[in-house]
Amino acid sequence: MGVGPFRPYERLVQIKILGKPFEVPEKNMLLRCFQYLSPETIPYGRFCWNQECQTCRVAYQMPGGQEAPRQVLSCKIIVAEGMEITELSTELTWNLKKALALEKS
Repeated sequence: MGVGPFRPYERLVQIKILGKPFEVPEKNMLLRCFQYLSPETIPYGRFCWNQECQTCRVAYQMPGGQEAPRQVLSCKIIVAEGMEITELSTELTWNLKKALALEKS
């Protein structure tokens, strides 16, 4: 599979964003996975997609990890099964608020 801006993938992987479970395409950058979840907002957000703007910063950790969450750019990290996104940049929060049910529809 894999259509449009997504890299080819065969399955969806489970991740958590702010404690909520989601399924997203494997083998894709995390920012593309956010686009998968919110195709009507992420493509129009203020993201450069090449790490210059820094507006796609997140904090994540892997399940069972004893380490503190790591700060990364979602345009530069490949999604992984079980990834837990614990913090989102202001721009990502605004663009994902409907997908994450952070606002009342």
